[in-house]
Amino acid sequence: MIPTKKQARALWDKYQLPNKKRIHCALVTEVAMGLAGQIHQFTNKPINQLLLQAAALLHDIDKNVPKRAGEKHPDTAVRILREEGMDEIAAIVKTHSLHAILDPAIAPKTWEEKILFLADKMVKYEVIGVDERFKLWSDEHLPGDAQAILDAAYPKVKALEHELLKMIRKKEYTLAI
Repeated sequence: MIPTKKQARALWDKYQLPNKKRIHCALVTEVAMGLAGQIHQFTNKPINQLLLQAAALLHDIDKNVPKRAGEKHPDTAVRILREEGMDEIAAIVKTHSLHAILDPAIAPKTWEEKILFLADKMVKYEVIGVDERFKLWSDEHLPGDAQAILDAAYPKVKALEHELLKMIRKKEYTLAI
């Protein structure tokens, strides 16, 4: 099942998604849909925009849900989405976390996965771009293992950014509102 915007937002209420995360998810959705539209326009690549929209709206649905033993983000979101009968959405959400790009088994591969991954790295509570997002993470003085993931992921995220923005003939992405 691919939920509508209204159904996805009802899940925000059901799982008590915090307001700041709602803002983040809404902006990630805007960026993802903008990128998808431009990629399709310039390349005619087939992108399931309804699937992408739902995944973007729900990618952080687990932020206020207790994790089970062994779960970390986005494992809990994937579990929730599967329990809700949204296996297609869960498959995309599974690939959006920063560490996923370092693991060939779960790295984003489809257009929907790549676009969601990149859009998430371009947004905090406003559209800030990949470089600023990584700077904010670095400024958090993360534990050594988390910083190592951040350092290893950065060049791969930049390569993905370059791949997608090159397709739409842009050096950087700005949200057209």
